[in-house]
Amino acid sequence: MNNAPAQDPVLASYRQSIDNIDAALIHILAERFRITQAVGEHKAKNALPPADPGREQSQIARLRRLAEESQLDPEFSEKFIRFIIDEVIRHHEQARQG
Repeated sequence: MNNAPAQDPVLASYRQSIDNIDAALIHILAERFRITQAVGEHKAKNALPPADPGREQSQIARLRRLAEESQLDPEFSEKFIRFIIDEVIRHHEQARQG
């Protein structure tokens, strides 16, 4: 049986679903960053600090709980959200500098 992965209809179906999810993630991240960009501009105009460590810790704890409930590795979820938070803070620092 020489059933190459590209010709496997079950695998192709799984891959199509993965592709759809990846596209949705990109759109969701784009929207999230549009909103956080506005937050950064608001913070800069109102002399607010670019980072909010209390909020960050609260969000990380909340998302770890959600990950556990969803049977997703909470360590992965924390790394993922930390990556996003760090990028948002970098954008907020840029907005603050003008």
